[in-house]
Amino acid sequence: MSDLAAMCEDAARIATGVLGWSPEQFWRSTPQDLRLAVEGRLGRSAASDFGREDLAALMARFPDGA
Repeated sequence: MSDLAAMCEDAARIATGVLGWSPEQFWRSTPQDLRLAVEGRLGRSAASDFGREDLAALMARFPDGA
């Protein structure tokens, strides 16, 4: 399984298990939607470890071809 697939599985587990979203709600959401929902449920510090450097590393690792 790729790192991207593993990240998607983890995100889906959080969205459906912790937040109670349906699979459709998860797949229609953006990463920002998920982050804000997790912050709302668990508090800001739960999602604040992911920073600009982390985003830049993910974008470099998984370019979208743009």
